[in-house]
Amino acid sequence: MTVTVGHDSQKTRKTLSVNGQSIAYYSIPAAEAAGLGDFSKLPAALKVVLENMLRFEDGKTVTVDDIRAFSDWAKAGGKSAREIAYRPARVLMQDFTGVPAVVDLAAMRDGILGLGGDAQKINPLNPVDLVIDHSVMIDEFGNPRAFQMNVDLEYERNMERYTFLKWGQKAFNNFRVVPPGTGICHQVNLEYLAQAVWTDKDQNGEDVAYPDTLVGTDSHTTMVNGLAVLGWGVGGIEAEAAMLGQPVSMLIPEVIGFELTGKMMEGTTGTDLVLKVVQMLRKKGVVGKFVEFYGEGLDHLPLADRATIANMAPEYGATCGFFPIDGETLRYLEQTGRSQDRIALVEAYAKENGFWRDASYSPIYTDTLHLDMGEIVPAISGPKRPQDYTPLTQSVEGFHKTLGEYRKVEGDVIDLVKTVPVEGKDYAINDGSVVIAAITSCTNTSNPYVMIGAGLVARKARALGLTRKPWVKTSLAPGSQVVQQYLEAANLQEDLDALGFNLVGFGCTTCIGNSGPLGDPAISKAINDNDLVATAVLSGNRNFEGRISPDVRANYLASPPLVVAYAIAGDMNVDLTKDALGKDKDGNDVFLKDIWPSNEEISDLVHKTVTREAFQSKYADVFKGDERWQAVETTDSQTYDWPPTSTYIQNPPYFQGMAKEPGVISDIKGAKVLAILGDMITTDHISPAGSFKPTTPAGQYLIDRQVPQKDFNSYGSRRGNHEIMMRGTFANIRIKNEMLDGVEGGYTKGPDGEQTSIFDASMAYQEAGTPLVIFGGIEYGAGSSRDWAAKGTALLGVKAVIAESFERIHRSNLVGMGVIPFEFTGGENRKTLGLTGTETVSIDGLAGDLKPLSNVPCTITYADGTSKTIQLKCRIDTAIEIEYVENGGVLHYVLRDLARA
Repeated sequence: MTVTVGHDSQKTRKTLSVNGQSIAYYSIPAAEAAGLGDFSKLPAALKVVLENMLRFEDGKTVTVDDIRAFSDWAKAGGKSAREIAYRPARVLMQDFTGVPAVVDLAAMRDGILGLGGDAQKINPLNPVDLVIDHSVMIDEFGNPRAFQMNVDLEYERNMERYTFLKWGQKAFNNFRVVPPGTGICHQVNLEYLAQAVWTDKDQNGEDVAYPDTLVGTDSHTTMVNGLAVLGWGVGGIEAEAAMLGQPVSMLIPEVIGFELTGKMMEGTTGTDLVLKVVQMLRKKGVVGKFVEFYGEGLDHLPLADRATIANMAPEYGATCGFFPIDGETLRYLEQTGRSQDRIALVEAYAKENGFWRDASYSPIYTDTLHLDMGEIVPAISGPKRPQDYTPLTQSVEGFHKTLGEYRKVEGDVIDLVKTVPVEGKDYAINDGSVVIAAITSCTNTSNPYVMIGAGLVARKARALGLTRKPWVKTSLAPGSQVVQQYLEAANLQEDLDALGFNLVGFGCTTCIGNSGPLGDPAISKAINDNDLVATAVLSGNRNFEGRISPDVRANYLASPPLVVAYAIAGDMNVDLTKDALGKDKDGNDVFLKDIWPSNEEISDLVHKTVTREAFQSKYADVFKGDERWQAVETTDSQTYDWPPTSTYIQNPPYFQGMAKEPGVISDIKGAKVLAILGDMITTDHISPAGSFKPTTPAGQYLIDRQVPQKDFNSYGSRRGNHEIMMRGTFANIRIKNEMLDGVEGGYTKGPDGEQTSIFDASMAYQEAGTPLVIFGGIEYGAGSSRDWAAKGTALLGVKAVIAESFERIHRSNLVGMGVIPFEFTGGENRKTLGLTGTETVSIDGLAGDLKPLSNVPCTITYADGTSKTIQLKCRIDTAIEIEYVENGGVLHYVLRDLARA
């Protein structure tokens, strides 16, 4: 990225000398000296944004008043209504969201040629790294060949996608691909890509230092905030705009200070800590806000634990969870192989520009809350939301409550636990049987303390003769190859192997829903034939309904050591705090305390085996890939030759036949209701990532094209084909449309009033020229940043989504696709209005001079002819977003702008 210099920003440009080298930077103290305001008490997270304003101040997109607004923020107690244009330094992608983003870029090249422009104008202006991590599935597990077989199947299934990505790597500037089998994008970013302080040349060829910042097409981009790198997840739509030079339009955020004191007690883990943090911040309400962690507790908190807390910012709803630069930041940069010059620059820059955290650090926050880490206890979260925090002592009680809710009874449900034999096996399973135990996800596999802890639990269990229960599908999928190296260096991998935790791949696997089939088809049959509430325990960050496996109803997040323990126990009806996990070789009961390692044991092994040399060796050729990746062949061309028979990559319709000039926003007249949805509808509900059956519209599409079911792959892997994704929108197997009574899955009522798939109903309505609306509850669009939740909504003909509240990323994505989000006002909601889906909806006040965040009238006409007019808050939040909607979406806006340039 070229660093531009505005007419006023020269006043704040200074020079820093580090190890005998001079480098320019934009000084916050100099901005104070120039009379632009008092920034001394700003949180470090907000100073990163302020520095961005100083560097890009040009009197137009960024003005001096934007800079002064940060001083006003502090004076107003941490609040501001100022809209700013923020430019991140780089973009991070993974392949599930990255493939459709590159598809869009390829389609934009075709589109700009259609508008008479130059295809080469469609190029990332900022560095973009795409890490292929979401594609590997766990078909094989529990044996030494698992890794190789899963990788072979990954290439077999995804060669069309990989060929396309390799074409993109050649065709686009500033675009790099990290090949399959390397790791998870957030862990690769934390361990290698991120620098804490970035450097680049300005238009005069001079070196400039500035905070490392990014946006990513995955909500857990926030993980890198543990390294004091400001980043958060955006939809692929917004990321593409950022790549093409469009600033991120945002309000100066509120910053919630989270004070940590004390230190972790014996037997607790960073996972236990983050699950408590998630619960507290969800209760606090931090959607759309920054959270910054501070306090003397940080002096005892390793960066690995900080990264775990930062990773789960989407789970507590914040834009990010930020940790300022301090001595631990420098230690981690050293350990992970960053250059000595970089580490020296980070320290000097942070201290000189006011980013350094020490004992005197005491900024102003919008609001604060506090946690004594000495109060943390072992815990899990579930059965379907990360914030469903449950101390381990209450785990059985919690599962029984879940079972009671499912069976629709109250009180003691122990007699409701059904036990059924598994055909052809010498064991039975029951409600609560753990059928998946997965050490997975960057959230925890980036943390050597919990990974070494899991290995030690396996070692102690193995020594006593314990192993996993035969119905448990076990897997180990680290987020980077460094994890494999230190587990082997500690001689712990063979202990994990002995319990079935063989390496299955380097990628997201179970956490993204790529758990694969259960250990035996007979287990799946026993569950489904008897309607059992089977469970999964994973060291991931998401446990939404229908995400982990179609055979599992209750999903629990836990630390890697507890995942191993639950694999041994095999049942959520077992209280790990007091019940025996099994018997040793002599027939004696073995309890969790007998196999749980001490903090000292874990720490000693971490210090011996997690080395700077390990990181340097594993990341030496990070972009090279194995021989399979090197053998992928592609063409050299500036536009993509779309294969007409491909079921993975298709040219999307967004820019085909596009007019040179934008349209106008129109009122919505005579819309019908496509779905009425409840609270906490996640983007997994709206656009699932996992597998699908032949009976679904997506399955029928593939069958019509002679694709056998074994080659269906997943929704996530087919996001480059809009035909599949339209059919998969609102198709989660657990979604409930309140227009239907007790029906799960992607169904609604069509124009004839009969039950049909949402896709088929949408096509019928679109053929008749009828606009559609969706109704929802609170926190609509929670969870992953996936842009297909908005793209699919738009392609189904939905013009408006009306909900009680929206999660940040999905609201932005809807606007980015030209779908208008609205919020109920005055205490109204879908229930108070008595909506059944038979209503007709009209929304006025959109045509003409629409202002951001306006209230507009909505008339609901009921089936009996009566009507009611209510006020809706239009969640087009900023002036630039109005332009996006006028253009039909942000990419249309950017494309027209580039075509005119």
